[in-house]
Amino acid sequence: MLRPSMLFVAALLWTAAAAHAAPPLHYTMRFPAPETHYAEVEARLPTGGAPRLELMMAVWTPGSYLVREFSRHVEGVTARGPAGALAVNKTAKNRWVVETRGAAEVTVRYRLYGREMSVRTNWIEADFALINGAPSWLVPVGRVSGAGPFDVVFEGPAGWGAPHTALPAHPNGKAGHFRAPDFDTVVDSPVLLGQAEVRRFEVGGKPHVLVLQGGGGLWDADAAADAVRRVVEANAALWGRLPDYDRYVFLQLLTEARGGLEHLDSTVMMASRWAWRVPAERRDWLGLVSHEFFHAWNVKRMRPVELGPFDYETENYTRSLWIAEGLTSYYDDLLVRRAGMMTEGQYLEALSKTIEAVEKTPGRAVRSLEDASFDAWIKHYRPDENSANTTVSYYGGGALVGWLLDARVRAASGHTKTLDDVLRAAWARFGETGYTPQQFAALASSVAGEDLAPWIARRVAAPLETIDYGEALKVFGLRFADQGAGEGKGQDKGKGKGKGKGTAEKGWLGLELDGRNVVTRVLRDTPAHAAGINVGDELLAAQGYRVPPGGWDARRAQYAPGAQVELLLARRERLRTVRVTLGEAPRRTWRLEPDPDADAAAKARRAAWLKAAGG
Repeated sequence: MLRPSMLFVAALLWTAAAAHAAPPLHYTMRFPAPETHYAEVEARLPTGGAPRLELMMAVWTPGSYLVREFSRHVEGVTARGPAGALAVNKTAKNRWVVETRGAAEVTVRYRLYGREMSVRTNWIEADFALINGAPSWLVPVGRVSGAGPFDVVFEGPAGWGAPHTALPAHPNGKAGHFRAPDFDTVVDSPVLLGQAEVRRFEVGGKPHVLVLQGGGGLWDADAAADAVRRVVEANAALWGRLPDYDRYVFLQLLTEARGGLEHLDSTVMMASRWAWRVPAERRDWLGLVSHEFFHAWNVKRMRPVELGPFDYETENYTRSLWIAEGLTSYYDDLLVRRAGMMTEGQYLEALSKTIEAVEKTPGRAVRSLEDASFDAWIKHYRPDENSANTTVSYYGGGALVGWLLDARVRAASGHTKTLDDVLRAAWARFGETGYTPQQFAALASSVAGEDLAPWIARRVAAPLETIDYGEALKVFGLRFADQGAGEGKGQDKGKGKGKGKGTAEKGWLGLELDGRNVVTRVLRDTPAHAAGINVGDELLAAQGYRVPPGGWDARRAQYAPGAQVELLLARRERLRTVRVTLGEAPRRTWRLEPDPDADAAAKARRAAWLKAAGG
């Protein structure tokens, strides 16, 4: 989420005079029995003498583009004025009206249930609580887009200590008391309560805080903080300077959940408490740290114009998530590499996985990245067994286009400019105003010295049917390792070395099976798709012989591409036989490696692109 530029300026210039113009809203959240997963909220709200006070709760949270109906966790809404109880009527799924009877201030109370372990929702238990703004506060409708202030107090159980958050401290200096200049800040400042390991460090003269909750002694907090510091430094080096926050807070919950969500001056991330001990998982975590921190520039401040001011009660559509999320995904691991915590080979492996994921998604030839962005509200957060056939991720697809665009900018500019330069220019121009897709393309063209709008449009406004890697491979001195054909994901996955390696190729269906041989996905335009095999079918036998659970991969090794095979399936307990002609698997991997035949200039460009700090 990005605080709209006008509100952002208002936040910076907010003074006591503004407080008199807009009386504070006072919220107190208490946890009398956190083991029940409930919090109690008391809100003292000025009415201005109006006969009715209409309250709303956000239905979605910025950065996570799905209407989530947070109000379903609100119960027991009551109100009182100086003369006693007041009538409260619910008028919509997320709206309530208080009959004030002319009271200058009313006190509203409600209970809030929180037991959804995700970065965008609330979790309340005996040991700790994660409180996000959107699913927590009932706010007067007239104060949603107006200047605050919002006074917020958290009263946790004894032993929880002071809350961890980027919310501005209250002028009264009391622990657990905060004053936000506006509702956007309240929504954009998650709060973690409970005992945690805290490490602090400075970058660019600004304080940064890493809060580790739930590690159980399995994480090296000092080493983790040092790693985060290096990621922050790599990000700052790319952008040229840190954003204008006073401090930045990394809230890291080690709860066996996954995910991350960006905020203006903080982020919430979730990972396994065991991840630090496994090098590959530690690198994945650092990629997440890099991704969320990169958002402090890209989307939180430099944003698509549609993402602010926000309408918290309905969808806010944009076609530019391939920029906001996709380019961020391109840079997340790249900056871990530049921070010196990933080898060149490890980074190329990560980029190869991104390429492979996009190439093996049939939906890339159906839906453009712009359309995938626009439809995030109905597709990205609601995937099903057919999603791979109908859409493409603006994360992975955007990252791939980001890499190709980086190569195009370099080549077009005679290798004097890079995508880094485009982003710095965009940060300078759009940091407070937002951008349209056309403006972003025009700026990229200006930096590259060539009109890139048609090039960009072919890759984001139209489906990615065929992807040309030639220029990028040449620019960075890379090639794809020749590993021959192989298999798709799941039980239809081959483990042989493929063509030309002395191993006969296995026939291929183009489906995925679980451990019980139940079909979980059928890819478009594959033998399984043509034969009418359905998700939910159970594969029982081939050519009259039973296929044991997990045994399809070994069984299909008996048949070459082009062979006709009779399969026995069970569909809703009814047996049926289908004949299918096995196909030839698509390319198994898209593994990048340095091209030994690349010239010295290409090798130098690759080294500069991947240059680690001090390397």
